[in-house]
Amino acid sequence: MTQHSTEPTPDRGLATAAAHRDWWREAVIYQVYPRSFADSDGDGMGDLEGVRSRLPHLRDLGVDAVWLSPFYASPQADAGYDVADYRAVDPVFGSLLDADALIRDAHALGLRVIVDLVPNHSSDQHEWFKRALAEGPGSPLRERYHFRAGQGEDGELPPNDWESVFGGPAWTRVADGEWYLHLFAPEQPDFNWEHPAVADEFRSILRFWLDMGADGFRIDVAHGLVKAEGLPDLGSHDQLRLLGNDVTPFFDQDGVHEIYRSWRTILDEYSGERIFVAEAWTPTVERTARYVRPDELHQAFNFQYLSTHWDAAALREVIDRTLDSMRPVGAPATWVLSNHDVTRHRTRFGNPPGLGTQIRSAGDPGLGLRRARAATLLMLALPGSAYVYQGEELGLPDVVDLPDEVRQDPSYFRAAGQDGFRDGCRVPIPWTRTGPSYGFGPGGSWLPQPGDWAELSVEAQTGRPGSTLELYRSALAARRAQPALGAGESVEWLDAPEGVLAFRRTAPGGASVVVTANTTGAAVTLPAPGQPLLTSAADGALPAATDGRVPLAADTTVWWLA
Repeated sequence: MTQHSTEPTPDRGLATAAAHRDWWREAVIYQVYPRSFADSDGDGMGDLEGVRSRLPHLRDLGVDAVWLSPFYASPQADAGYDVADYRAVDPVFGSLLDADALIRDAHALGLRVIVDLVPNHSSDQHEWFKRALAEGPGSPLRERYHFRAGQGEDGELPPNDWESVFGGPAWTRVADGEWYLHLFAPEQPDFNWEHPAVADEFRSILRFWLDMGADGFRIDVAHGLVKAEGLPDLGSHDQLRLLGNDVTPFFDQDGVHEIYRSWRTILDEYSGERIFVAEAWTPTVERTARYVRPDELHQAFNFQYLSTHWDAAALREVIDRTLDSMRPVGAPATWVLSNHDVTRHRTRFGNPPGLGTQIRSAGDPGLGLRRARAATLLMLALPGSAYVYQGEELGLPDVVDLPDEVRQDPSYFRAAGQDGFRDGCRVPIPWTRTGPSYGFGPGGSWLPQPGDWAELSVEAQTGRPGSTLELYRSALAARRAQPALGAGESVEWLDAPEGVLAFRRTAPGGASVVVTANTTGAAVTLPAPGQPLLTSAADGALPAATDGRVPLAADTTVWWLA
């Protein structure tokens, strides 16, 4: 394995391409799930010092920024998305000094750092909530959450018919008889964003991390902060259905936009092009575009694209709709294939379409890997910003056969909610061929790793022609070198056989790249679009033209210099 120093080197710095104005419009951003990235102290749980030690891997990969999933002080009822203190690091991950050192080292390596912000709910161990419970009904602290009297003769029924995303009622009754709202786990009470103290607190939290050097925030449940006035039942909510879209009384309410306009004024006070990224699950990309208007957030995750199977017609439709929706608001499109909440795309693409984004089937691993590699080259050629989830550069599959007794996803233990199989994409990643946890740390790992991951490790794939890791490194290097890739806001579709996507990307100076993606299970032949630059094929062999025509293998994407 190539050995990398953990000392920061200023070879890229923040004065390079990653730092130019509006860097985020075409950035490649890497998601680190800290508990599963690297463990420095052998307790089986990843930590900030572990992340810091592996930053050179991300520099060498060629990404522009790192998004860190939550590392705040938390009881870990939902893997850190239940925050007890937004200005402290949980001891399992380290300390504020570790966070400061990580940000400084990342900047020295030319990497920006985006931290996760969880404003929809806190932990039930947050000081506000603990005081609200202790002080009882009528406490001013209860007004910062959604406490309500129950329905029924003795208040024994929940205040309304809302259900938790994790399954079961979205309300929990406390000892004094009142109920509190939690759209996720009971340990995650929702804030009341109508209360000015909540807004003031989060403006202060933003400044705390910006002053530490954070380059932006990924906003968890960005669509959920504001609830419909009066908290109406779902069954009586027809008056809030907009343009035929199923807008619920607790998601995607128009009031969230006032919050983000307020936040944007804070971010714009700071130098260095800081950004907001929204996790906003909306019915359509048109609704998503409302979050990224010029005075609000910078980017929003494209979940419609993530949810699209490996099918040419479906992919073209969502690409066109995304670009058409983002263009009027002047925001870049974003593209993502995997994250910490969905089955890894290698496994999804190895299964039949229609199973959703959380599945419990290994499918066809070989087919899934071919399609995943092809999908990566397709994604990285689209205009806008791309997100890479840790381990996808290694071609990791989802671990679908975890024993029930080791699972920790809270939704797994609640009926009728999310499928609860998110643990499979959160298994710690392998760094070396050997060791108790393939180099994840000096000890074991909090979720068991498969026994055949040695050859998927960073060590095994580094320098190996055709490996998925080297494909990512080559693709990101080519994306930097070719101005036609990533930048811009449109694609020029070209004629292609059924099941094949073909489009041209042209740089302002005139240079262009053609992309061809064969989503069928059979090889096709087409006119040579130019000189082959990069292929997703496992052997890495570039297609050769015969009489002006070239073969395009099944489930393969090729970049061409036109």
